[in-house]
Amino acid sequence: MGTVPYNKPGVEGYDEDNLGFGEIFTDNMVVLRYSEDNRGWGSPGIQPLADFSLHPATIVLHYGQQVFEGLKAFSANDGKDIMLFRPDMNIARFNRSCERLCIPTIDPDMFMEQMSELIRKDRDWIPRAPGTSLYIRPTVIGSDSFLGVRVAKEYIFYIILSPVGAYYPEGFNPVKILVTDKYVRACRGGIGEAKTGANYAASLLAMQEAHAEGFTQVLWLNAVDKVSVEEVGTMNIFFRINDEIITPALKGTVLPGITRDSVIQMTKRWGLKMTERDISIEDVVKAAQDGSLQEIFGSGTAAVISPVGMFRFKGTDYQVADGQTGEIASRLYDEINGMQIGAKPDPFGWVVNIG
Repeated sequence: MGTVPYNKPGVEGYDEDNLGFGEIFTDNMVVLRYSEDNRGWGSPGIQPLADFSLHPATIVLHYGQQVFEGLKAFSANDGKDIMLFRPDMNIARFNRSCERLCIPTIDPDMFMEQMSELIRKDRDWIPRAPGTSLYIRPTVIGSDSFLGVRVAKEYIFYIILSPVGAYYPEGFNPVKILVTDKYVRACRGGIGEAKTGANYAASLLAMQEAHAEGFTQVLWLNAVDKVSVEEVGTMNIFFRINDEIITPALKGTVLPGITRDSVIQMTKRWGLKMTERDISIEDVVKAAQDGSLQEIFGSGTAAVISPVGMFRFKGTDYQVADGQTGEIASRLYDEINGMQIGAKPDPFGWVVNIG
């Protein structure tokens, strides 16, 4: 299916069972502008989805002063309710990223109010087929025109919406990942923990090479020692070894994922051993060889939980247990998806009903 940017649901080209990811967009958007000369952010407004007109010297095009977020809205109770999953965490992370990129932060209450109003306005776009959702993309860019290297004095904040299906073509089936020691993505003290476009640009070449070899994603290693595991390009990573679930600690190079935090809290509540610590790729390889590696799975907003069935390191392929989806990954996927659509209890108070 090709890109269908402005079609209404129900017309030719819109198929809830074959949405893909990020190819279709809803009718409206939130727009808010900042000007240092006008003492900050102006009044937000919802307007029809439209292109921006940018000067060729616009700062974001040259120096990458930009931040974005990603979260989802879900249809619940036969379309009567709209559920968001931990939106306060996304808003807080957005503002932390803004601070790192020298961008004025957004008032959290206004952010939530405008985002909710937009979703309600375009609620007919929220798909109801299993595994689908309405993806929400808040973004802010430096928008004034200047070729010197400095912090922007003007910004555009906007929110767009996209009905989506599964992020990976495999859906909730085991993926294959390539461990790279050829490239690095982020160093401590850099912008690795900020959700900004530059982090993803740094990953593109390795991702393209991985795809050419038949792998879904790249697993990044620490930029200094190229031994300690960090994260996959689009998700945080978890290893289950001898019944201990391990995920790399947050030390400034790993994105603090909202789903990552949810997995940590949920597994601890279930009484499982969950540890945030350094883990070397050699330890993972050894566990795969001696049979103690029970599961690998990733977590992220787009895919929720993504099991890993095989990884390659230094030219050698290693199967994860029996190569199938593990029990913890399956349980997490079912529980999180159930909470998000109101089909399972939410003991943490994470789900927000915006009507």
